[in-house]
Amino acid sequence: MHHALLFSVFVIASCGLAYELVAGALSSYLIGDSVMQFSTVIGCYLFAMGVGSWLSKYLTRDLIGRFIQIELMVGLLGGLSAVGLFLVFTWLSAPFKLVLYLAVFGVGVLVGLEIPLVMRILERELAFKDLVSQVLSFDYLGALVVSILFPLVLAPQLGMIRTGLLFGVLNVLVALWALHLFRDQLPARRGLAIQSWSVMALLLAGFAGAGQLTTLAESHLYADEIVHAETTPYQRMVVTRWRDDLRLFLNNNLQFSSHDEYRYHEALVHPGLASLPGARRVLVLGGGDGLAVREILKYPKVESVTLVDLDPAMTTLFSTAPALVGLNQGSLLSPRVKVINADALQWLEESREFYDFVVVDFPDPNNFALGKLYTSAFYRLLEKRLSARGLIVVQSTSPFYARQSFWCVVTTLESVGFKTAPYHAMVPSFGEWGFIIASRHDFVAAAVDAQKTRFLTPETVLDLFRFPADMSRVPADVNLLNNQVLVRYFEAEWRRVNR
Repeated sequence: MHHALLFSVFVIASCGLAYELVAGALSSYLIGDSVMQFSTVIGCYLFAMGVGSWLSKYLTRDLIGRFIQIELMVGLLGGLSAVGLFLVFTWLSAPFKLVLYLAVFGVGVLVGLEIPLVMRILERELAFKDLVSQVLSFDYLGALVVSILFPLVLAPQLGMIRTGLLFGVLNVLVALWALHLFRDQLPARRGLAIQSWSVMALLLAGFAGAGQLTTLAESHLYADEIVHAETTPYQRMVVTRWRDDLRLFLNNNLQFSSHDEYRYHEALVHPGLASLPGARRVLVLGGGDGLAVREILKYPKVESVTLVDLDPAMTTLFSTAPALVGLNQGSLLSPRVKVINADALQWLEESREFYDFVVVDFPDPNNFALGKLYTSAFYRLLEKRLSARGLIVVQSTSPFYARQSFWCVVTTLESVGFKTAPYHAMVPSFGEWGFIIASRHDFVAAAVDAQKTRFLTPETVLDLFRFPADMSRVPADVNLLNNQVLVRYFEAEWRRVNR
């Protein structure tokens, strides 16, 4: 019997950590700042476990019955937490953090009650030293297993809602197993069985309807019709449509609107590439939608384009979905284009190729995983892959809404020896947006070919490099890998904008 209870410790530990990971990941998806979310969720959860362990001393009678009821409460609260958080965020965004931490605290208290109860139930069969060593060993082993499965299998294959519900079912299975093992020691066995199967039915119904629940929640989160939604190991991708306007959202952040994305991508590519008539080899980092590549392919002398994007789901979607392939004009299917799915920083460390023009089109630095791609360490790697007269262009957030963040990127590029030419363009979906050309020599803007563009003209290109007073340079620190000051600038500035 004690082996069965020890295995239940393994399951309990797996479930507890899974709920914690779901809460941290979901809050990161919805409100950003993954480091802050995971740090506070873990801290709240561990503190709550301590509270639960302390409270366990007050449970003195019918320990097995109490253990079964706690399993049911953990399964119910933890299993439904992702559903509840998603619905709260989409309908009542103001109290989301309060609900998040109340749910994490509640689950933590209940999980903190579990292990002491198991140990007290087992103390009749095991010596104290064996009891502690075996219970804690199974506890830590369960945490290890789920920490590996969560990012590799559970989150990408099941999504947050189904993952939470799955572990809720596992908690109920532990309760049912305990109900069977101790059937002769439970005076209220019938009542506990009814409770267990009722919770199981609710969780299984939620699991079966998780797709509809997600669609219901996201239909309120996004104003337009959702035509594609997918959770990958790296992000949540949602594509919406309103009439002929397609929009891409990554982790709830707008990436483009098909009505005006040409302004952004023309500004990103043409000022730099038009000044490099001899450019033959082009590197694009990020930009898995193929829209920057579409603009690059308008230059017939470009012989090859290498696109490095972390998420294969992104490049696959924009290579296969007819509406999106139409938007990027089949750029990712061009024989001149090579698509590589890899972490850009790691790929640069291993690359030995040189490029005449490099487009850095990453999402904004709203977390430390993205912030590393805006650091001086990253730009040093990039400089090593640049040909003698080559240019780099970096999308650099808004110099109006995130002014210090924009100039932080400029300062960081200059800190590694680049000469910079900052510029900006109006993109209606985003407002004023910023870009930076970096090279080893002074940049001189050339006239763009108006036949290649809808937005830029030879006369307007020079205006992009002029900044009004409210977007002019301000002091900013260098964004280093070990401090990532840019992420703090970015969050503080956009928090003020969104108030």
